Amino acid sequence: MDSVLVARNIEKSYSNRRNKLRVLKGIDLSVECGKAVFIVGPSGAGKSTLLHILGGLDKPDKGTVILNGADIYSLTDSRRADIRNNKIGFVFQFYHLLPEFTAVENVMLPALIQRKHTVSELRKKARILLDRVGLSERVNHRPAELSGGEQQRVAIARALINDPDILFCDEPTGNLDSNNGKMVYELLMGFNRNDGMALLVVTHQREVAMHTVKYCGIKDGILTGFMV
Repeated sequence: MDSVLVARNIEKSYSNRRNKLRVLKGIDLSVECGKAVFIVGPSGAGKSTLLHILGGLDKPDKGTVILNGADIYSLTDSRRADIRNNKIGFVFQFYHLLPEFTAVENVMLPALIQRKHTVSELRKKARILLDRVGLSERVNHRPAELSGGEQQRVAIARALINDPDILFCDEPTGNLDSNNGKMVYELLMGFNRNDGMALLVVTHQREVAMHTVKYCGIKDGILTGFMV
């Protein structure tokens, strides 16, 4: 099966005046089209750094990231930004919703940048996504009027508005209780199964990853092997 994402020999370090910290130490990883991969590790293991590099947010010191056949770090910044907006969806631990906008307006925002559809078309699509995440009665609520779990579901709908080929999730349940966390993971896996969208999740919750098809560990900047 073809891979939507292939990363080879990814290295990343951060330096201060006295020390150099090697965060990633030669990571190799691939995500097949339509498949889900979970990466499990403790805080400080390099999970978020790896996700940011794979998603085009932070350039590696060494290595390549191929997304749909394109080496994203050989591209211009503007072209890489286009790929992030069109081909990748992001869900983070913190919801990053704009407080002055309603749920439906927050979901519409990434697509408004593209200017490929009318506002009415995008509003209709955003409402459909909000219905799919169980928020059809909350479309006109602002973030302050929503619970944490509801805000994260708005963030998931927003990440899907441009029909990404792959969705990157960085500790997507880190701020949620167990019930809301379970609901979020069920939604993510549902979109993966039903829409054929590839999914890459980094989390410290091993028990969640064990229920997926494919997961691996990360420790001290090194992947510790895939479990299938």
